Amino acid sequence: MSDEKNRAVAEAILPLVGGAANIRSVAHCMTRLRLGLADPALVDTGALRALPTVLGTVEDDTYQIVLGPAAVAGVTEQLRGLLDGSGGGGGDEPGGTPGAEELAGRGERLRARAKARNATPVKLALRRIANIFVPLIPALIGCGIVAGLSGALANLGWAPALVTALGPVSAGFMSLLAVFVGYNTAKEFGGTPVLGGAVASVIVYAGVTKVEAFGHHLTPGQGGVVGALGAALLAVHLERWTRRLVPAALDVLVTPTVTVLIGGLAALFGLMFVAGEVSTAIGHAATWLLAHGGLLAGLVLGGLFLPLVMLGLHQALIPIHTTLIQQQGSTVLLPILAMAGAGQVGCAVAVYLRLRNNASIRATIRSALPAGLLGVGEPLVYGVTLPLGRPFVTACVGGAAGGAFIGVAGQLGNAVGSTAIGPSGWALFPLLAGPHGLLASAAVYGGGLLTGYLAGFLATWFFGFTRETLAEYNAPAAAVTSTASVTSGGSAQ
Repeated sequence: MSDEKNRAVAEAILPLVGGAANIRSVAHCMTRLRLGLADPALVDTGALRALPTVLGTVEDDTYQIVLGPAAVAGVTEQLRGLLDGSGGGGGDEPGGTPGAEELAGRGERLRARAKARNATPVKLALRRIANIFVPLIPALIGCGIVAGLSGALANLGWAPALVTALGPVSAGFMSLLAVFVGYNTAKEFGGTPVLGGAVASVIVYAGVTKVEAFGHHLTPGQGGVVGALGAALLAVHLERWTRRLVPAALDVLVTPTVTVLIGGLAALFGLMFVAGEVSTAIGHAATWLLAHGGLLAGLVLGGLFLPLVMLGLHQALIPIHTTLIQQQGSTVLLPILAMAGAGQVGCAVAVYLRLRNNASIRATIRSALPAGLLGVGEPLVYGVTLPLGRPFVTACVGGAAGGAFIGVAGQLGNAVGSTAIGPSGWALFPLLAGPHGLLASAAVYGGGLLTGYLAGFLATWFFGFTRETLAEYNAPAAAVTSTASVTSGGSAQ
């Protein structure tokens, strides 16, 4: 969108989240505007969801507004500009026939219950781990696409000089990934970010080859992001401990020195070796899983990924994805997990055709389906399938079928990986990698998507509704009672 349109969206959002005084922090990931709010009760969720550009909302440790990958960065920038310059929810529809607004209300209640369940120490820790890696995703995507372009040109034998130049462009960030992870880790856990980055930089320094630990010479990058996480966490605790002990007059000299010295030595003589063994084990486990249990692995991962997302446990996979990308050049897990979104799309199409008389829900699906095809699944999950109940389960069946397809391909020697994390759905095609080239990888991934679409559609068509619920949601009155909702914009997700 243009700057004018982005600014218009930001201006529309600002009063609906309680105004500038209610906003404590503004950030964004690939698809969501993330707001830290002083009082979340001031948010008018119904009005937000009615905005045409808003694909959905998620209440978590931050209030998240799903805008999609095309708009989120521009709207975030414009909202920050508005804040720098500045110093009523949807209910049930009348008539008794369930429509999009009632489903949205159910989705909000389900989301609130999930939020309450997620407030456990383990899940909060996983959420903080996710906060470390989410800001890195745009660079991972950009470098991944450049790496894919370089590989395609090299395979075709075209532009060898350009291929040589693209190598540093795609690999430079990855070679320093540990530094960025260390910086974000210290920032997230309350330390000085640059000290976390300084300690983590030891891991990628070329001179570590001269250091011997546990009877082996170290190699640059050994331990990867796992080692960087550990080193930066240690740096945070060292900084706090030192700052409590030294006089204030000496803090500026002593605290950074002790943090870098002890943290760096600990990284060299312990963390790099241990984290290296862990990272190697992760790589071997992923390779073995697809080589020997591809069908079962794909079935389980593709089918259970959305429930994991709802429980917040998917965040534990982010360091694993990043480790695999750094170690093997791609993560073979992401294409399988992306099949969960394919199941949702197939399910939504079946719901759309089954509920022919429910104009409100059909309008919701029409607005959310393009985002679902591009891998933004929240509008379909919270606006359609989860509140309906059975369709959420049948959508997971579709994800399991798609995951099994890709898992079998991996077991047969054509494992498909992604060179970056973040996108899924159709948006993942430019990031695909595999042993037989981009076209073969795209064919396998596309086959998985089609399998997920078809299985999700068929499972929902035949098993997604009981006779009673089908009659309830498909009553002829829905065409009348939901018209006012659609006209007023209440069904936009």
